[in-house]
Amino acid sequence: MKNNKNKEKSFSTINSKSFISVVIVLIAILAVSGILTLCIPQGSFLRDANGQIIAGTFTKGSIKGIAFWRIITAPFRVFFAEGSTTIVMISLFLLIMSGVFNLLDKTNGIKIMMNKMVNKFGNKKRLVICVCVLFFMLFGSLFGLFEELVTLLPFMIMFMLSLGFDTMTGLGVCLLAACFGFSAAITNPFSVDIASSFAGISALSGAWLRIVFFVLVYGLVCFFLLRYTKKIADKPNLSLSYESDNQKRKSLDLTIAEVSKQDNKIFKVYLTFFIVEFIILASVALIRPISGYAVPILAATFLIGGIIAGILVVDDKKQVFAYIGKGALSMLPAVLLIALASSVNLVMQESGILDTIMHYVISFLQGKNIFVSILLIYALILILQVFIGSASAKIFLVMPILLPICSVIGISPTLLILVYCIADGFSDVLLPTNPVLLISLSMANVSYGKWVKWTWKIQLAVFALSLLVLFFGVQIGF
Repeated sequence: MKNNKNKEKSFSTINSKSFISVVIVLIAILAVSGILTLCIPQGSFLRDANGQIIAGTFTKGSIKGIAFWRIITAPFRVFFAEGSTTIVMISLFLLIMSGVFNLLDKTNGIKIMMNKMVNKFGNKKRLVICVCVLFFMLFGSLFGLFEELVTLLPFMIMFMLSLGFDTMTGLGVCLLAACFGFSAAITNPFSVDIASSFAGISALSGAWLRIVFFVLVYGLVCFFLLRYTKKIADKPNLSLSYESDNQKRKSLDLTIAEVSKQDNKIFKVYLTFFIVEFIILASVALIRPISGYAVPILAATFLIGGIIAGILVVDDKKQVFAYIGKGALSMLPAVLLIALASSVNLVMQESGILDTIMHYVISFLQGKNIFVSILLIYALILILQVFIGSASAKIFLVMPILLPICSVIGISPTLLILVYCIADGFSDVLLPTNPVLLISLSMANVSYGKWVKWTWKIQLAVFALSLLVLFFGVQIGF
């Protein structure tokens, strides 16, 4: 396959406005954490052999504050502090994931996979919708892709129009499905894996309920889209994008390209790559002696497998490393976000106020119904989601605080991870502060008002379903 030098943005390029706004928020939180050290007294809990706090052992000290230089250097020192191995390995994993998926994008891997489905199921329209939704949801749920998959939105809109559907359907099978898959996470490395690393448990611990939740959400999305497409098939003018779609059909080439021999080769290579990675992921999670090394193993195999796959499909072998390198560089801002979020926890630990804050929160939550506590944690994460869109950055910010609190009040790590994924993800396609949503709507030429009008029912349904699943988890002691 011949590849010209690509001057386009990397597959995982982070929106600059979004990045700057999140950096400002995290710096503000870091500054507040420094101020809190001048207001909150030091304190400490006794801890058991596993490092878990022992309820009822809190002792309060005096207010001492923390040196200013420690606050401003915290984002750098966090990579060398005690327990920094997790942060370093997760950062490397993010860079490698971004690099490999940039390679996949630049060699047309994802587009060819989609084209394969088009040629196979093009005459089965309702099945095509379900298959496309499953494709995008699985990539979000298993590999943590959301923003990256939205690069396929123009292709999916064109595909849906070619099948006689509309732009809203294209948004549904791509944007909505990718986001909901990311939220109904099974092994999402940017939420489930990182949070599991903090909790010291396997990424597959409690996966059965996450799988059940994924299946329920998948069924809900398919029902929503199939019901909508049936409605506009009977009355096309009920489509919210009816007028603009008529113009698109006139101006766009809606023919579906034939799959070439080279495309078949690329498809087989990348399909094999993902199958192998899934087997490795499952093996690492199931084999207890190596489960503690999940992140470095996945990072190494993803990089090696990605390079091998790239060499097999690209004529100019140097381009393989160029694509991976460019993709990794584009993810460096995310590493900075992780450093800033982690530095908040470092400042609180060094100042001795983290245990005091935990004591206050535990005192507030103790005696309350566990489900009420779950809802309060849900609300906290949802509020943070308005200001900090990065799933991994929020984990580094809140998990070190929430995990020990939950262990005291009786909420298991697996249930906390499920709450986090639900609260973090679904609102990405509802909040107008999310740049990916706004960019996607601009690409589709759909107003935010129309989007809300079209999706509010399924958002409400997912929220109700989420509460039911969380309530079920509480009832069975998940």
